[in-house]
Amino acid sequence: MVDAVSSAVRAHLEGERDRVRGQLRELHADDDSFDEGFADTSQVTAERGEIEALSASLTETLHDLDDALVKLDAGTYGECERCGAEIGDARLEAMPAARLCIACASNKR
Repeated sequence: MVDAVSSAVRAHLEGERDRVRGQLRELHADDDSFDEGFADTSQVTAERGEIEALSASLTETLHDLDDALVKLDAGTYGECERCGAEIGDARLEAMPAARLCIACASNKR
């Protein structure tokens, strides 16, 4: 049963990783879509800033997913990095790459 759960978790994490990679590819493909001759360069600058912020967030998520897969292989997936307690199933379902239990994430520990 543990192997089935582990396989399902791995499939979910890998699916999320593929989705995030796809989003990053789309963002970088759009980098060339800005028209340097566009009259409103402040709009172009703002849009580039938004894309850079989104790209940074997606890159961080990708690293978290990769780390979660490493933890799965090591048998430590679902353990809080701060206190060592088990991260609840509901939290892991909502955030598969969660590093902290809800108490530590809320700074209650």
